[in-house]
Amino acid sequence: MKLIANYISISRMVIAITLFLVKPLSIEFFTIYFICGISDIFDGYIARKTNTTSKLGDNIDSVADLIMLVVLMIVLYPIMSLTVQIILWIFIIGVIRVVSMMVVFVKYKTFEMLHTYGNKITGLVLFTLPLSLAFLQSEVIMYTICIFASISAIEELVIHLSSNELQINKKSIFLK
Repeated sequence: MKLIANYISISRMVIAITLFLVKPLSIEFFTIYFICGISDIFDGYIARKTNTTSKLGDNIDSVADLIMLVVLMIVLYPIMSLTVQIILWIFIIGVIRVVSMMVVFVKYKTFEMLHTYGNKITGLVLFTLPLSLAFLQSEVIMYTICIFASISAIEELVIHLSSNELQINKKSIFLK
């Protein structure tokens, strides 16, 4: 029972990979996609409610999120018209995230990502990406996502660089 949240996160990794087997933006795609989204909400909720949160569980959740993001990028790339500017922007965001992870590793000898409001909002905006493609131009969606992702990535890096201790539950640079 105490590992149920971890099993949910691990199942999200496997389920996310099944998105390669269905047509993007089809009923099957959205069904699988929503199952992944629901599992992302429930794993942390269950861990907190059952008092079984752990560093391992937090890391499994982060890896599951990363797998989901990579799968989505691969699956949706062919149907989106990404400009060179947006691709470069995404690359820069990725570099900032990697630098942030390196700072954490060097300073604290661990792997962690923060649970800031910015990261949560970015995750929510990213989650709306496939739904938004039915209503908005992909360029508008990507600029919006990149703005939120840039702010959250820079905020996380600033928190890591300015902190003397690892604060994984720090909500924002503007809050104590």
